[in-house]
Amino acid sequence: MFKKILIANRGEIAVRIVRACAEMGIRSAAVYAEPDRYALHVKKADEAYSLGPESVAGYLNAHRLVNLAIAAGCDALHPGYGFLSESPELARACRRRGIAFIGPDEAVIRRMGDKIEARRAMIRAGIPVTPGSEGNLESVEEALEIAAEVGYPVMLKATSGGGGRGIRRCENETQLRRNYDRVISEATKAFGSAELFLEKCIDNPRHIEVQILADNHGQVTHLFERDCSIQRRHQKLIEIAPSPQLSDEQRAHIGELAARAASAVGYRNAGTVEFLMDRRQNFYFMEMNTRLQVEHTITEAITGIDIVQEQIRIAAGLPLRYRQEEIRRRGYAMEFRINAEDPKNDFLPSFGRITRYFAPGGPGVRTDSAIYTGYQIPPYYDSMCAKLTVWALDWEQLLNRAARALNDIGVYGVKTTIPYHLEILRSPEFRSGRFDTGFVEAHPELIDYSIRRPAREIATAIAAAVAASGAA
Repeated sequence: MFKKILIANRGEIAVRIVRACAEMGIRSAAVYAEPDRYALHVKKADEAYSLGPESVAGYLNAHRLVNLAIAAGCDALHPGYGFLSESPELARACRRRGIAFIGPDEAVIRRMGDKIEARRAMIRAGIPVTPGSEGNLESVEEALEIAAEVGYPVMLKATSGGGGRGIRRCENETQLRRNYDRVISEATKAFGSAELFLEKCIDNPRHIEVQILADNHGQVTHLFERDCSIQRRHQKLIEIAPSPQLSDEQRAHIGELAARAASAVGYRNAGTVEFLMDRRQNFYFMEMNTRLQVEHTITEAITGIDIVQEQIRIAAGLPLRYRQEEIRRRGYAMEFRINAEDPKNDFLPSFGRITRYFAPGGPGVRTDSAIYTGYQIPPYYDSMCAKLTVWALDWEQLLNRAARALNDIGVYGVKTTIPYHLEILRSPEFRSGRFDTGFVEAHPELIDYSIRRPAREIATAIAAAVAASGAA
């Protein structure tokens, strides 16, 4: 087993990995840019090393991270998610310098990061994919020809894209012509590649993903599915495990598809196979994420399996501790991404100082965060400041417990998405368990939650106003 792991990330995921290391008796080494000097992951890790004054560049410098790992005496590196977590360059640099990369090998990362290569691999494995271009588009004329064949609407997608970026929906020929150069520009700026492809747009699908684990001894398992349909502009807001929209037969089918997909590409470590389910309940492969997912917590809640610890064990060459038939799911879990954003102002980021923070507790409640009272949320990174995970035995209990936990959590000094999550929980459509990726856009009225502000929030606002008037 490893003796020390460098955590090449920041925020709540870095804290999460520190905790896994502590339970396994492994020392943890954090890295930080100057804006993160007082971040929680720096305080929690056994050691911490500076990446310099720049806010982002250090987290994106693969060779510097590997050099730091060697200098700190680490024998492994965990990339977390985001930043370089799906970088074949980081995986290769680790391999060349004798550092274990806690993730799949560089060839698989590169192959699955190329959406065209991923589609081709799935087709060869017999996994259904959405109709569209067989390879990268050569011109807008080719895009128009394929769109006419598969039918509008269609989606233009960056081949190297991810995280909801480099995607444009086109309803007709005019929009396709207009968006073609836009996607090329977005893809070039975001991913350094101008390549794009086209897919038939599946209107308001369900977004279902499957967590898989695969070791170096030929064993591939799935840990059931997560429903990620509640999203805004392709960014997930709430995730649920298992999906309340699938039957046991569908659950077994999509799990088998995911395991087959992982085996087909020689996958190792933890990963996620993402699917879209149309209104006829057909599944289509969308992409494979070659890393740990933000929402891994809800899978841990329903299976009892620590996915981060399994990642570390697999990277160390150990076999999986569970066979597929031994993995059981129990109850339902839901994760809420607590973002420092103002939903009433088009979800504009709300960075600043946390004047007061307390996490919820009680049965079935887990909070992963990187904030604390007095912490200054820097404006250079993602706006997610915490994740609230709630588990219960059944769907109705889950909804009630989630509402209680959201009312319990306290994040003051910045605006957050907590009130918006509460409004979603009150929605009859959401509570019925029948929703799709068009839910947020179909319910703009949920943003108007000001008339139902919690009494505690109103009291805090009044107290702040009184204090301000006194100071004046």
